[in-house]
Amino acid sequence: MPNSLNPFELIARRWQPSARFVERAALATVVMAVVIVVTGGAVRLTQSGLGCDTWPKCTSGSLTPTAEMGINGVIEFSNRMLTYVLCAVVGLLIIAARARTPVRTSLTRLGWAQFWIVMGNAVVGGITVLTGLNPYIVSSHFLLSSVLLTVAVVTWWRAREGDAEPRDLVAVPVRQLTRLLIAATGALIVIGTVVTGAGPHAGDARKVHRIPLNWQEITQLHVDFVYIVLGLTVALWFTLRAVKAPAAQRRTVLELLVVLLLQGVVGYVQYFTHLPEVVVGIHMLGSCLVWMAVLRVLLAQRERAALPAAVPAPTGDHETVQPEPAASSR
Repeated sequence: MPNSLNPFELIARRWQPSARFVERAALATVVMAVVIVVTGGAVRLTQSGLGCDTWPKCTSGSLTPTAEMGINGVIEFSNRMLTYVLCAVVGLLIIAARARTPVRTSLTRLGWAQFWIVMGNAVVGGITVLTGLNPYIVSSHFLLSSVLLTVAVVTWWRAREGDAEPRDLVAVPVRQLTRLLIAATGALIVIGTVVTGAGPHAGDARKVHRIPLNWQEITQLHVDFVYIVLGLTVALWFTLRAVKAPAAQRRTVLELLVVLLLQGVVGYVQYFTHLPEVVVGIHMLGSCLVWMAVLRVLLAQRERAALPAAVPAPTGDHETVQPEPAASSR
């Protein structure tokens, strides 16, 4: 009796996606990871966080929003439905990476990692509603979305390179400076979530518990870390220039610098205009772009070549052919 095939093997027998298709599927997961962050911010900024007052249903008696719930229910429910779209995009990536020959095991593992992060964050989102928008749970909900974005960016980058062992393109001190930049940027984003948890945009018009900190003082700490990240970015660019690093690596640092400066302008605008919702939403989009840019700086500092093609084993009985000795020079 022939061995039964799993669904992925059946698909692989009928469909061979191109490397370009797999890369685009990976890029689509990056786009959706950003969309889910921005739309989640829109839920909070439109005071729709409790538009559906329970979970997993929208109300105790209805899976979908009712007319009495108004636009807030529609916004909150629409954001929940985007989770299914995100799962579909991640699923397409997993199927495409599994169907392609040779199988990219690294990509399928990263795809499954995205899937489970999405599932975990959906549960955290439900807990957020059930706890009445507890600011600590809201912050963890955003940070898990940042983890999803991280894995999605790494997946997209891996889809564009081979599976051989990574080879560093810069010296160890440059890698260490880059890791320090990554750590500072991560701290910047975490502090930003604290600012959000203590700030005026609670996510619902009703009284919602906030993090008991002075949000303006935390904002100042946030600004201090902006300058630290800017300084490390400039230092890294001069270091790469001094060691005559390839232009592609210097370009990723310049792109990060541009995104940081634009994000800084948006940050000052939102602060001095008393946090208008639209500008805060743009700032949330900017935080995703900053994190993506800093990850690209790190990933550009190493490369992976394609693995050599496997040589098919000989069939039948063949006489072993010994290679001729090389001619000796006299």
